[in-house]
Amino acid sequence: MKAAVLEELNKMVVKEVDMPEIGRGDILVRIKACAICGSDIRTFHYGHKLVTPPRIIGHEMAGIITRVGGEVNGFKEGDRVTVATSVPCLTCDTCNRGYFNLCDNLTGVGFNYGGGFAEYSAIPEPVLKANNLLKLPDNLSFEYASISEPLACCINGQELSGVKNGDTVVIIGAGPIGCMNIAMARVRGANKIIVCQRSEARLELAKRFGADHYVNSGQSDPIKEVLNITNGRGADVVIVAAPSGEAQEQALHMAAKRGRVNLFGGLPRTKPTITFDSNLVHYKEIFVHGAYGSTAGQHQEALNLLSSGRIDAKSFISGTVSLDNILEGFKMAEDGKFLKIVVLP
Repeated sequence: MKAAVLEELNKMVVKEVDMPEIGRGDILVRIKACAICGSDIRTFHYGHKLVTPPRIIGHEMAGIITRVGGEVNGFKEGDRVTVATSVPCLTCDTCNRGYFNLCDNLTGVGFNYGGGFAEYSAIPEPVLKANNLLKLPDNLSFEYASISEPLACCINGQELSGVKNGDTVVIIGAGPIGCMNIAMARVRGANKIIVCQRSEARLELAKRFGADHYVNSGQSDPIKEVLNITNGRGADVVIVAAPSGEAQEQALHMAAKRGRVNLFGGLPRTKPTITFDSNLVHYKEIFVHGAYGSTAGQHQEALNLLSSGRIDAKSFISGTVSLDNILEGFKMAEDGKFLKIVVLP
């Protein structure tokens, strides 16, 4: 089969490789679409602790089951499926508390296991035991289903932030995740949505998602803008959907009393710390939390939102590329002029 193999940092080669073998508890999937994630780009350039080259990466995948192991129940050849990326062990203390995306022994499809930048991918038994292989709604295309994984991450983040009817929500960062957070905040009933972004090109892309205010933080002070828009009160929820320490620091100043600040985007390993004004948290009783990955249940919710049309999948996809042109797709995904790029093997 043909696959894009990450052989070393900044070197991905499209070539013929052996077809994956499957055991009695595994499933073989013909990949029909695999979207490019920001984490794929970071892994390509900087590596990932769960990825040992050579490796086929890519985890935002959807496809058709072509072979089923003899001990597998509930799936058959021809089923249309997608995969919840984060695979819990189901036995550690964290899993026993139901925090499956934070499993102490977490593994990942497209990380420890072969991913979707290939014509076929073997779905191993641990994925099936965790109920992480999900059937697609009949009316949802493979291309649209491929963006369900990042949407599931936004669902997780907004559940943790308690975004609810009537809230004022600030989203810092207008990339694909920021735009998905706009759509999710609207679905959850946010009354006022404010988007802050340095890049004017990104800001223009985000305008299709119908936030109430767009702030170019490269041209004006985003803290002053948010406070002005909210009549000095601040926002109920601030979601930092960008890998920016400065944005995380600014978020504390944008939050209302009893506001919730969601540090959604991780920071670079070379600079993971910020200057944290703890007096803001203390005197305004601000709640600060992170958000990491998602669960299979949240991934199912994402599929339901996309198939029902409550979230418009088409609006997030800027283009598609063939597997042969995956490096061009990576360049497009890194360019601030595009949102999601989907590889169609």
